Amino acid sequence: MSHYLDNAATTPVRPEAVQAALDAMQSQWGNPSSQYALGQSARDLLDSGRRDAAQGLGCAPEEFYFTSGGTEGDNWAIAAAAELGRRKGKHIITTAIEHDGVLQPCKALEQRGYSVTFLKPDRGGRITAEQVRDALRPDTVLVSMMLVNNELGTVLPVAETAQVLRAANSTALLHCDAVQGFLKMPFTPRGLGVDLLTVSGHKIHAPKGIGGLYIRSGLRLPPFIRGGGQEYGLRSGTEPTAQIAAFAAAVRAGRASLEEDLRHAAQLKQYALERLEALDILPVVLGESAHILPIALPGYKSEVVVRFLSDREVYVSAGSACHKGKPSHVYAALNLPKPLRDGVLRVSFSYDTKKEDVDALADALAAAKQALFPSMS
Repeated sequence: MSHYLDNAATTPVRPEAVQAALDAMQSQWGNPSSQYALGQSARDLLDSGRRDAAQGLGCAPEEFYFTSGGTEGDNWAIAAAAELGRRKGKHIITTAIEHDGVLQPCKALEQRGYSVTFLKPDRGGRITAEQVRDALRPDTVLVSMMLVNNELGTVLPVAETAQVLRAANSTALLHCDAVQGFLKMPFTPRGLGVDLLTVSGHKIHAPKGIGGLYIRSGLRLPPFIRGGGQEYGLRSGTEPTAQIAAFAAAVRAGRASLEEDLRHAAQLKQYALERLEALDILPVVLGESAHILPIALPGYKSEVVVRFLSDREVYVSAGSACHKGKPSHVYAALNLPKPLRDGVLRVSFSYDTKKEDVDALADALAAAKQALFPSMS
């Protein structure tokens, strides 16, 4: 029996989403831009999917644009904000612990003459709104700050940052990568005060390859993909109706059980802390998010431990799965001692994670400490 504890990397597609995608592929597979009945049926599916996604996020349907996922949404938001503000300035503020979907576009803009301020976290992985205030300049055109860090589980001060921008009468746009926060904590884009916000399907039990970008009503962005004019003319290309149907189904189900799922994740996290503390395995950072728990085995190489656990069908990450074996920029930004940094593992929970999964993890880590220590000391 396998024990999956890497839900911050991706989630299994829930049955409701599987069925919705299957139904769409079998009976509503027409092109939504076609004028005949089969196409209009697909158009109805697209429109209802947008309404459900928007309702789950807490925005108007016309503010929600479908994308291929979080990385595209981040790239779109940053490129559009830079283009929109090009006559006002070329300064961007972000954090050193953002996902690469934010960091890499920002670094690419640096190569084009933009100035980017990367805010450093404290040892606990936290950023303050005061850091944004101190970094803000008259030529700042964009602030990009994630809601929940994907490796630490810390919640960043997005709403407070919006207040800082308003107090300074700044025209800078505020973008939020909410991929790890969507249906993991209660929020709305308007409540956060953001202009742009990114979500992803495969983090909420929908398939990979589908996500969304919230664009505040009244904000007129340049097109991201030019062509046939889909997505209100901003992201052309025939819409993936089956993936959209699955995404909408996952949103409906996740929204309906949000409070219960949050309680379940918090209880599992506390149970995991108790089991692991008995093994002298402590959290690196105790973030506010209920579904992410970063732990460390100092003196052990995390990739070795991950393989050891995998052989026992227990699945966790060595930091972020997006790093593909590269050192984590997030833990580098925390300035952790190298033995601690090298031994970091990320455990992450979901609605279908069970106590038995946590027990299997604790037992496998105990075996790893006993089996691997002599060769790793």
